[in-house]
Amino acid sequence: MENPQVLIIMGSDSDVPVMEEAAKALDAFGVTWEMRVASAHRSPKKAADLASNAAARGVKAIIAGAGVAAHLAGVLAAETILPVIAVPMPGGALNGVDALYSMVQMPGGIPVATMAIGKAGAKNAGLFAVQILALGDAAMAGRLVEYKASMAEEVEAKDRALQVKLGRA
Repeated sequence: MENPQVLIIMGSDSDVPVMEEAAKALDAFGVTWEMRVASAHRSPKKAADLASNAAARGVKAIIAGAGVAAHLAGVLAAETILPVIAVPMPGGALNGVDALYSMVQMPGGIPVATMAIGKAGAKNAGLFAVQILALGDAAMAGRLVEYKASMAEEVEAKDRALQVKLGRA
């Protein structure tokens, strides 16, 4: 895609099943995205080029998924002024905790917003990117308000069903 609003970058193609959750969240709000593989360690020049050229292409936020040492988000953040949202990948010896620690311990001056490990984190990364974009898009902000209201309605419906099941309704 020539002018995506969000750039999703992951360290390996094995991260695709997790990072697809970010893409689904973006799709739900009509946000255009591009998904790429670039490694902070195996292809650092490519990673740096993707980040440093993103703003000129119209990208407004970058979502970075990586595991183990998880330096990708920091490398990208060092190369752009765009917000970078990190998603730690599950797996490895510590099942993603090592990636989480790497992402949340960025040095001062290189901010990275870090989500939860795995699919929930990827979904939230997509939604966080939507929230960033909604700052300048009233229609998108309205869809976010509706989305949050629908989640509350779902909880209320589940509670009503539980009360009926328990014979307390």
